[in-house]
This record gives sequence, C-alpha cells and structure tokens, in this order.
Amino acid sequence: MPSLVIPSDLLPADGRFGCGPSKVRQEQVDHLVAQSALLGTSHRQAPVKDLVGRVRAGLGELFRLPDGYEVVLGNGGSTAFWDAAAYSLIERRSEHLTFGEFGAKFAQAAAAPHLEAPRVISAPAGSRADVELDDVDVYAWPQNETSTGVMAPVTRVDAPGALTVIDATSAAGGIDFDASQADVYYFAPQKNFASDGGLWLALFSPAAIERVFSIAGSGRYIPEFLSLKNAIDNSRLEQTLNTPALSTLLLLEAQVDWINGNGGLAWADSRTSESSSALYDWASGSSFATPFVADPASRSKVVVTIDFDESVDAAAVASALRANGIVDTEPYRKLGRNQLRVATFVAIDPADVRALIASIEYVVENL
Repeated sequence: MPSLVIPSDLLPADGRFGCGPSKVRQEQVDHLVAQSALLGTSHRQAPVKDLVGRVRAGLGELFRLPDGYEVVLGNGGSTAFWDAAAYSLIERRSEHLTFGEFGAKFAQAAAAPHLEAPRVISAPAGSRADVELDDVDVYAWPQNETSTGVMAPVTRVDAPGALTVIDATSAAGGIDFDASQADVYYFAPQKNFASDGGLWLALFSPAAIERVFSIAGSGRYIPEFLSLKNAIDNSRLEQTLNTPALSTLLLLEAQVDWINGNGGLAWADSRTSESSSALYDWASGSSFATPFVADPASRSKVVVTIDFDESVDAAAVASALRANGIVDTEPYRKLGRNQLRVATFVAIDPADVRALIASIEYVVENL
C-alpha cells in the first residue's frame, strides 16, 4: 500500500496520462480481439490490404484531405521518417525551427553528408521559434513539441519551390488545422491515435510527391527502407514495403473510426481543448503551480507542462500519484525541470483530467 493514499472518490477512472505510448481505449482492444484472425496473415493479401485501405480512407476523411493529396504510410516511426526525408524530400538544404527535443532531432538528421548544412532557428524551451525566409527548399517544424508542451501553427511558408513539412506526431488527431497549409504532415500513431509505434503516416501534397519522384530519379543514393518513393508506391497498393505490425493498424483503425464517428477533427480539438484548459486554468490560479509555457497562444492542447514552486517537489508528487495508479506524469527526462507533464490526448476523458487536478492538490497538501 502506498504511504500516501489518495481517497478513491478523488481518483480518475483511468490513471494513464503518458505522452506516448498513450492511453488505449478498451474499445480499441475489443476491436483488435474481434479482428484477431488477421494477425499472422500476409500483408500482401486482400484482407490486410483492405485494412490499410480503410485506415487511409479514414485518415483522409478525418483530415479533410485536399484534392491531389495522398495518405502515405511506411515502416518505422517518426525517427525513421526524419532519415527518409533527408534522403528523399530535402533537395539541397532545409530550415528547421527547434524549440524542444524532437524538432532538434529532425535538424540533426538533415545534416546528412549529401546535403548542405541546414539552417537551424532555435528558441528556449517553453517558447517557439519563427520562420525566417532563406535559400532553402524545405521548411520544417513540429506542430506540437512533445518535450516542452509548446504548440505552433500550421501555416504554409510563402516561398516559391519550397515545401512546408510539419512533424505532427503528438498533434495529429487532437488539434484541428487546415491540411492544405502543409506539403507533408507526418506522424506516428502512439499519441492521439492511441496505437502502438513502429509506423509513420503522412499527408503528401502533389508538390511533395513530385519532389520525392524527382529526387528518386536524380541518381542520389537512397537506401530502400528510406525511400519515400517506395512508401508512396506501396501505399497506392494498400501495403508497406516491409511487414507492418497489424495490431498497430487495427488499434489505429478503431481510433480513427471513433473520432470520425463523434464529429471528426473539430470534435477532437474541442475535447483536448477542454482537458488542457482545465489544467492551465488551475495552474494559473494555483499558489504552487504555473503553466511552463508563458504565452497562452503557444500552449499545447495535447501536452500540458506545469511548473511547480521550489517548495513543492514535483518528482515526489509524480511518485505519489504513480503509487496510487496515476501514471506517467513525470516531465520529459532531458528538460530537467521541477514540473509535471500531462497528456490530454483525445482518448483521455476530460473528467479524468479534472480528477487528476484534485488528486494533485490532495498529494501536495498531504505530502
């Protein structure tokens, strides 16, 4: 039994608040079980290809796919996509906005020896950087920086011949946006889509597809696994280059259908906004906590970071919460702040977020 017991009437019904892997709804698990006959079957045959087709169509509906755009998927997560983009999407040089760990990782991948050194525009953790026009052919930044809880707008850069490339891993499915404002909008499914990792998905504009095929025909060395042309060709056949994890696709299918059935991206946005606003409003009025991101316009709707006064040990709070079944509220490990980081992804019930707040207050009062 934990040394500090939170009263049961204060506890959330579900205590999973991690920023990825994230809470998986029971209905998704039920769907996986119901479709378990697909597990262990060929991904080149009709039943699995039909599953891939349903996922692609569902995402197209969710994101209100503009004319000419395609839903593309490939093996590996967003980390693999960064390397694929360095080989298959960046023609010569890119610009990267970095305001946390994951934007910086793409910039590192873009420093490949066959490319000119990328331009990197950095901002301190808790704030965000802005685009500066330069002689580049790709502008890239995260829509939501998972490590810090900073959110940035998805707005096309007005630069002829340049692509706007958005890392949406922790934003996709939980924050509304206009897909026509990006040429590539890529993500992995273990955040708002409440699935497992090991897969990347992306919305590609006609210009991005043209760029991929142009680079593929240029003679540049591109490893087969990192070829975005391979990913596009296979996606058009409702498959992936290598064997995908079917459980990931089935969990994803159930989540996409759930969001679409409840009103789509606008509904998802309203749900994450309700949850995140509850935390920000509480922290803004608290005597011992405050939102880490100072500018309200830059505060994430899906990853909330809350700083604690030095009189309160946030690590001890997170430990007490964990002992009571409220898990994964610790801050991003490399940020090193006295804070909690809470996912408010679409699968997380706003009522559970309010219960989390009551539980935090109880712990701080009684530690």
